[in-house]
Amino acid sequence: MADGGRRARRAFIGSFTAAGGPGVVTAAVAEHGGALTPLTSADNVADPSYLALSPDGDTLYTVSETAEGAVAAYRVKGEALELTGPPVRIDGSGPTHLSLFDGHVLTANYGSGSVTAVPVRADGRLGNAPSGQLRHSGSGPNERRQRSPHAHQVQPDPSGRWAVSVDLGTDSVRACALTDGRLDLHREIALRPGSGPRHLAFHPDGRHAYVVNELTPTVTVCRWDAAAGSLKPLAETPVLPDTPTGDAYPSGIVVAPDGRFLWIATRGEDVLSAFAVEADGERLTRAGTVPCGGHWPRALTFCDGFLYVANERSGEVTWFAVDPATGLPARAGAVRVPAASCVVIG
Repeated sequence: MADGGRRARRAFIGSFTAAGGPGVVTAAVAEHGGALTPLTSADNVADPSYLALSPDGDTLYTVSETAEGAVAAYRVKGEALELTGPPVRIDGSGPTHLSLFDGHVLTANYGSGSVTAVPVRADGRLGNAPSGQLRHSGSGPNERRQRSPHAHQVQPDPSGRWAVSVDLGTDSVRACALTDGRLDLHREIALRPGSGPRHLAFHPDGRHAYVVNELTPTVTVCRWDAAAGSLKPLAETPVLPDTPTGDAYPSGIVVAPDGRFLWIATRGEDVLSAFAVEADGERLTRAGTVPCGGHWPRALTFCDGFLYVANERSGEVTWFAVDPATGLPARAGAVRVPAASCVVIG
């Protein structure tokens, strides 16, 4: 335990086992300085590329980003992770993201362009089968990447009323209701054709959201109306200071808990862009861009003044101390994790 009986922080790092990753790595988080120290790993779920921790910190959920598609639950036992049961098939392929919502785990299934709900039992274990699924429909103008739907992320909105999914293939965001385990489409909001939205992050005020676009390196500032379950795009801002000459695919996005700053990772360019959030959440001003400390940054996490980056192709997690006045990250350290894909801290 940390001082005062508080549970010591742990980081959980997902990775692609098919690319040589160790599975899910448990790491200690230094109380001062934010450094990660790997403790144990569990490789009994294939390609656990995205993770979500239960509110009490006792259960860790993971996708299995495979063609068959599955979700699994681990019990957190000190430094070790113990599967609570076999992975549950989700009737969707290539799940890239998951979240907890109203007694269920929701998965965004990139390959099949769908969102699946799997019940969570009172003890944190998963139900034996999905309770509902919403299949997206549509396409976009990018012939190579948008011939069909590609759900990339799903999460609850700040009010807890809606499940919000982001679809790269259809250039849209969907607000859904979950009723008795069934997912029902409430509203689909169109974004700019060809933008390729990947992930969305809400402002802590609950009234604004920011959508990072993978196919054109931009971020779309939106107004969120929780009562109506509706998203209104306001402006689109370039993520990078200059027009890229090669690959530039934005990936992770995270907003500071106080809402003052926002950070975006861009693969190919291999940089982190820091933005000041202004005009009551409706304008982003780029504060600066720094190297991500590796190659192909896939996901970002912010915790206690530090920004953590999972660099997939170079195989490490790098952490940055964030200047509280400017929001600019400064590299503070790194730890080797082959095929790292995400970091969750709790």
